[in-house]
Amino acid sequence: MIIFSSDNGPVLDDGYQDRAVGEIGDHLPGGPFRGGKYSAFEAGTRVPMIVWWSGVVKTGVSNALMTQVDFFASLARLTGYQLKNQEAPDSFDHLDALLGNSEQGRNVMLEESRTLAVRQNEWKYIKPQQGPSLLKLVNIESGLSMNDQLYNLNMDKGEKNNLANDCPEKLQELKELLRGITEKDHTRAGF
Repeated sequence: MIIFSSDNGPVLDDGYQDRAVGEIGDHLPGGPFRGGKYSAFEAGTRVPMIVWWSGVVKTGVSNALMTQVDFFASLARLTGYQLKNQEAPDSFDHLDALLGNSEQGRNVMLEESRTLAVRQNEWKYIKPQQGPSLLKLVNIESGLSMNDQLYNLNMDKGEKNNLANDCPEKLQELKELLRGITEKDHTRAGF
């Protein structure tokens, strides 16, 4: 099995003199997503991943929500390793999604990039945090705001339409979810 992934979203000018900014043309390194490396928006936290295993991994595109932390539990199952109590407590087995046999991944995922965010299926909440809206050195929107941010990523991949005022119940639900994750022992809480 070969897994190809990245540790963060794209950045064109991170101190390297490689002419990436000048030669980008029409290319959009973050695709339809907003932000980039260092950003709380999806282009900063959503990363590409390719899984290949000839004759085993099914060809296709998956929307299963997972983190690289989940590799531990997933690969433990693949190799027959039995996780010990409290070993990799934040890792969840999504081997079936890695192999292309299931679209089921996490229901909830915590994200961090200068502030905290939580994903629950198609919904994303970004916690208010003071800071610059544009990271000038890298020319990337940070996603930081002193206002609550709520997005439905199925309808708005580019996180352009903040639904915090339009969906107060969903906003409150995700704020409470994030508070519960950060304030309680959430070990093996099913997210």
